[in-house]
Amino acid sequence: MRTTAQNAQLALLLEVAGTPKPGNVDRHREYPDLRFEQFLAGAVGALPGFELAADGEPVGASFLRAIEGMSEQRGGNTQFGAVLLTTPLVAAAGRGALSPAGAARVVDETTVADAADFYRSFDAVDVAVEDPPEGLEPLDVRRGSDAVPAIEERELTLEGVMDRSTDRDGIAREWVGGFERTFRAAAAIRDREGPVTDRAAAVFLELLAEEPDTFVATKHDRETARRVTERAATARDGDVDPETLAEEFVAEGINPGTTADLVAGGLFVALERGLDV
Repeated sequence: MRTTAQNAQLALLLEVAGTPKPGNVDRHREYPDLRFEQFLAGAVGALPGFELAADGEPVGASFLRAIEGMSEQRGGNTQFGAVLLTTPLVAAAGRGALSPAGAARVVDETTVADAADFYRSFDAVDVAVEDPPEGLEPLDVRRGSDAVPAIEERELTLEGVMDRSTDRDGIAREWVGGFERTFRAAAAIRDREGPVTDRAAAVFLELLAEEPDTFVATKHDRETARRVTERAATARDGDVDPETLAEEFVAEGINPGTTADLVAGGLFVALERGLDV
């Protein structure tokens, strides 16, 4: 029987194995500098951090350990967002309280020390983020551990850090919003039939057609993210072959990473709730 931490690792593996996921690395598509095998290595490296979270260690320290392990492959940032989304869910599951309310309690209990460890994780890997609002440059996450004194001075908890980013980051919205889309994704994955990786790919397309991907908005712009959602809706509705859309997005360098992160979180919840693989 798999442990909670192993289910979290398996969720990362199943997510990247799903295909087609228009624009993202999967078992059929990759980028010259970001390969399928590196996502597999990232999932393996994240396991010790998930084990800490499941055992009740602080969320920030658990996340930092997972990211340090994830980054021990040549691709760099493979699953930062997925690990960030999944870690509090693993912590809730470790308490026997994997539910929106249970996950919200984990978030509510985060501390300044958790926020500091979150910032330190940016020392391990480069992450695409938007510039901070004017006047908040000391809190730019890209400063990594150099920003910790500013975090401590302002007594910002990790929940507080996430709350400041909800207008531009879909993972932050999940953190402070009870993981609503994550749990819906889990239900959709469980309700479907067929191979789990096929279910995950189908739910990916549904999520992308439903709401603009915030990683696309950060990497490109909000208008591009809106157009990506419209194109995903045509594939969801059967007017465009998802395989064709996948090829187009890869050629354009459009990778909806936040949507993939939501699928990974949904897979973890579904596995914990009895999804057979």
